Formats: sequence, structure tokens, C-alpha cells
Amino acid sequence: MKNLMCTQMWGGMHNVMPLCIILLLVACCLLYRYKRSMRVLDYLIGHQTRMHLLINFSRAHLRIKLIFFFMATACVGIALLMPRWGEHNEHVMQEKRDVMIALDISRSMLTQDCSPNRLACAKKKILALMNYLACERIGLVLFSGSAFVQCPLTTDYSAFKLFLDVVDVETIASGSTSIDQAIAQTLRMYQACPDRRNKLLILITDGEDFSHNLKGVQEQAARIGMHIFALGVGTAEGGPIPLYNNQGKHEGYQKDDKGAVVISRLHEPLIRSLVGTIGGSYISMTHDDSDVKSIAQQISAFEKEQLDGTNIASLHEQYHCFIALGLIFFILEWFL
Repeated sequence: MKNLMCTQMWGGMHNVMPLCIILLLVACCLLYRYKRSMRVLDYLIGHQTRMHLLINFSRAHLRIKLIFFFMATACVGIALLMPRWGEHNEHVMQEKRDVMIALDISRSMLTQDCSPNRLACAKKKILALMNYLACERIGLVLFSGSAFVQCPLTTDYSAFKLFLDVVDVETIASGSTSIDQAIAQTLRMYQACPDRRNKLLILITDGEDFSHNLKGVQEQAARIGMHIFALGVGTAEGGPIPLYNNQGKHEGYQKDDKGAVVISRLHEPLIRSLVGTIGGSYISMTHDDSDVKSIAQQISAFEKEQLDGTNIASLHEQYHCFIALGLIFFILEWFL
């Protein structure tokens, strides 16, 4: 805290050190000028003669002029550092939108019909989306057979990225997908803050669903005015679902009861039906950022809401004091 206060007062050591060097050079130049002037006077007229010819000359007078000049230069240099002191608190209201992102982590998201697999592609899309969101509060829900909050709503994008980064193959514990669990978990998040007018959810999934209460959560989401933007991950052709052991090594593909390899495909009709029921929108995944740009543009159409304000402690700028003091020293040096 002490170091932080010092940084706020003087702009950091990286600004103070150059000023110290400059002032040292100025002091050296002024000292050289003084000594050189004395040598020139002694050489031209000598010390005894100078006492009679230059009645008003005074070494002390010259030294004071040089000191005033140095002090004036130092004051101007300190003023350029924009010094601050005198702490005061300012209450700042924040206007943002709350956006929850629900990421499918079922086993089918390991299908490699998009490189390197659906889960990795989905994570890249989330990171790309964050670049287009205008500092909204975002949260992360992970779901497969059940759902849980991986990252609560936050404006700390660095922390969010850390939570997202740890989502990998080992996070996946269930082979089934229950989209109703993702929506229900998001509903619980928004029910904790009922004053929010806009309730936004970005659902990222391949559409394979084994929900038991999808219609019920759809009705509940429509009733509270939730808007769902769904991003489909995968292809219509699909691919086999790889299986990994506890060490993360590939050991084959998932098979059905008859021993045939299961092919996982993107189920767009189910996702479109889901979001269409509650007035949401479906966006197909693209190779560029046009899909996440579209989502960000649609989110920007919703009105920002005031969140709880925050108290920001800051220091008063005091550079004008040093400007005034420097001007006084320059005037005194000029009159002497």
C-alpha cells in the first residue's frame, strides 16, 4: 500500500530518477558556471582590484542567484511529475450488462470434426467474443449431465480466462448432455438479482440433448424474459467420439450397445427450436469471427443497467503549487 501511494504521488520511480539526473546535471552546470566566472574575474582584474572596481559585486549575491535558478528548475521538474496528495473518495456508478456463458462439456464435445476438437473451438470462440464485448460482466456455467458455475459474474476478464483455461478433457465426467440443467442454473443466478431487466445467456453446445425438463425451463426462461443466444459447435457430418483414460491418453472411440462406433453430429434443429421458443437467436459457428461479432452486436442492442457503485480513492493534484513556487524563484533570480 505504501509503494502504491508513492507511485500515485510521484508517478513512480521511473519518472523520479530521470528528474534527479537532470537536476544533478543542472547543479553541475551552475557550479561550473560559478567557478568559471570567478576564475575569469581573477584572471582579468585580480581579487584586490576587483574589490575597488566592482563595488557592487558579491560572491554571495551570485551564489544566491544560482541557487534561486536551481530551485526554480527543480520546482518546474517536480510539477511535471504531477504530484498528488490529499486523499479523497469518489463514488462511481457502473453501467454494464450481465452476460452468462453456458459451455457444453459433455463427451461429445471431444469430437474432432472441427480442429482440434469441439471443446477447444468453443473456448477459442469465447476468448474471441470477449474482445468484442464492451466490458460487460460475464460469468461461466459448465454443463453436461448436470451444471455448475465455473466463474460467477465478473468484470475481471483475466480471472475469467483463468477459469476458462482449466476446462479441458479431464473436466468432462459425463457423456450425456442436459441443456435444461444449464438454463436452470443460469435462471438461479439471475433469480439472485431480480432487479436486472436484461437476462442474457450465450449457450455454446453441439445440440445433443438428453434433458428431462427442457420444456419447463423454456417456459420459465420466457416468463422472466431471458434472451438466449445459441452458438452451434460441430458439423452436420459429425465424427466419432474419442475416449481417453485417466492419464488423458486416447484409447479408442465410443461405441453403442451393438459395438458400432457412435457418430456425433451437430443438431441444429433442436437448438433453433429451443431459442426460437423464447425469442432468442441461433448463430452457426464460422471459421472467422463473424459469428461472435454477430452475438456481440445483438448483445449491444440491450440497454446497459446501473450496477452497484464503487468508491474509488484518489489524490488531489498539487502540481500548481510547484509551478507557482518555481515562478517566484525565477522572478527573484531575475531581480537580483
